[in-house]
Amino acid sequence: MGFRLPGIIRRASFQAASKAVEVPKGYLAVYVGENMKRFVIPISYLSQPSFQELLNQAEDEFGYDHPTGGLTIPCREDAFLDLISYLTRL
Repeated sequence: MGFRLPGIIRRASFQAASKAVEVPKGYLAVYVGENMKRFVIPISYLSQPSFQELLNQAEDEFGYDHPTGGLTIPCREDAFLDLISYLTRL
C-alpha cells in the first residue's frame, strides 16, 4: 500500500515550476566567465557555427559534468557578449 508525503511532493512541484518561470520556453540558461555569470539565450543560437565552437570547447573542458548544474561556457564574459551581439544581428 505505501504512504504519501504530500508536503514533499508540493515543494518539489513548486521548485520545478519556479525554475520553469526563470527560463522561458525556447531559451536556455548558460554560465559564462570566471564569475559564472548566468545568461538566458535563445536556443536558436545553438545551431550557429560560432556558438557550436563554444559548445565544443565546453565539452572538451567539462565533458557533461558542468560545475554549475547548467551549461557552462568556457570563455570571458566580454567575448561571450560580443558573440551574442553578433548573433542577435543575424
